[in-house]
Amino acid sequence: MESRMTRLDRQSFLGADSNAILETATIGIVGLGGGGSHVAQQAAHMGIGGYVNADPDVIEETNTNRLIGGTLADVAVSMPKVSIAERLIRGLHSKARIISVQVDWRDAADDLKRCDVIIGAVDGFKEREQLERFARRHLIPYIDIGMDVHDLGKKGFLVSGQVILSMPGAPCMRCCGFITDERLEQEANRYGAAGSRPQVVWSNGVLASTAVGLLTQVLTPWYQNPPKFVFLDYDGNKGTMTRNARMELLRDHVCPHHPPDETGDPMFDIRKQSFRPRPAAAPEPARRWWQRIWNRLSGRGET
Repeated sequence: MESRMTRLDRQSFLGADSNAILETATIGIVGLGGGGSHVAQQAAHMGIGGYVNADPDVIEETNTNRLIGGTLADVAVSMPKVSIAERLIRGLHSKARIISVQVDWRDAADDLKRCDVIIGAVDGFKEREQLERFARRHLIPYIDIGMDVHDLGKKGFLVSGQVILSMPGAPCMRCCGFITDERLEQEANRYGAAGSRPQVVWSNGVLASTAVGLLTQVLTPWYQNPPKFVFLDYDGNKGTMTRNARMELLRDHVCPHHPPDETGDPMFDIRKQSFRPRPAAAPEPARRWWQRIWNRLSGRGET
């Protein structure tokens, strides 16, 4: 008599302990709109057990062209995006450990710094830079996704985007030229006048799926020697996801923007930490696995 297959059997190629690794992992998703809602759904399908979901906004009718799991009934009651994400996740993983934070992600720092990986689906360059710096400070891999639509005049429109994996010790978003002082200045000058950016569900889905693939690559041993730095360009008009040329140029690059001495949290004092009744994360073998990798990269040896 054949044994009955379990829900995750068809992804067993990820490794003998992959189900346990994914179950005990905790990920942070910053931004639960068009991109982040895809990430939440796919992570739940994969069997990720822990989530810190941060987004201050509620669903609006204009979000319903791309926010996965959102309904017109949710619009009628101004449902928080984090609540929609939690409902979506629990529909696939009823016992998931979920911290839903309906505030700016900076106010959720204490929860986010306990994550194994943080995925950012935010709009601005300044916010991306702050998220990456926060992740680097706490030795957390950061995955950034984003898209835009460019008006080409008589040629129509170009749908484009990027997916970047920023690992501690590897090139950062400044190293690869994605974050620059010029871009930050331009963004600051047009703040409040740019209006809502065009978004469509399919491109967000492509970018989010690629990000979840990188998330799985970081957490599970499904293939040997994965790259520590990934910069992929999305061309929605051609339907392609290609490696940015900087991936090869920066292969042996040592990041000068986030030196080892900026890691850690100098303001953390365990004596001043008060208990907050949020769900506690389970033990984190995936984080311990990453810590061992970081120790080897930094020459600190095994711990």
